[in-house]
Amino acid sequence: MSQHFHLSFLQLHDRQDASTPRFARHGPFALLLLLTGSVGWTASAVLVLERLAAYEDPGHVTSCDVNPWISCGQVFKTWQASLFGFPNPLIGVVAFAIVITTGMVLLSGARLGRWYWMGLQAGVTAGFAFVVWLWSQALYDIYILCIYCMIVWAMMSPLFILLTIRNLVHGSIKAPPAVVQGVADWAWTIVGLTWVAAAASVFFRFLPVFIR
Repeated sequence: MSQHFHLSFLQLHDRQDASTPRFARHGPFALLLLLTGSVGWTASAVLVLERLAAYEDPGHVTSCDVNPWISCGQVFKTWQASLFGFPNPLIGVVAFAIVITTGMVLLSGARLGRWYWMGLQAGVTAGFAFVVWLWSQALYDIYILCIYCMIVWAMMSPLFILLTIRNLVHGSIKAPPAVVQGVADWAWTIVGLTWVAAAASVFFRFLPVFIR
């Protein structure tokens, strides 16, 4: 009886998985969290180390000081780089660690409640909004790019978009079925468009520098 119930549950779960976009399924989404979280955490950690080195030695040349327009060291000197009174990358180190941990928990086979997914959604949404603001500041106020910052930005786009769609697909965020199906079908296209839009904005904003 118990074995029959267990098999029936697995068959039902398989059918549900078959109707779910591949990226939003348990295993693939765990890997997505691990990938975006690990890359984002590494870039944030490098920025923290570079910032510490700059504190110790004001003349420190960071590993991404390429020229006057691509320079982490110059970005460090702006008020936007420490918006809350401490280096912004510290937020990334903590936040991406949570993303990585969530991925590991999912890979272990655990099922997380709606409250957790909504909490993660709130945190990632706030992080994405912060990243968009930093991107706008880099382009239109600071006018200097930071390579490691851009890596973090590149990871936040798919993390935010795919997490949001995952929560729509699984019903954590309520929306009409047609809307859910539409965004699920176009998930990777939306991610790609955000990357293209970000790259294009950088290219055209810094075009005078590129053609010198």
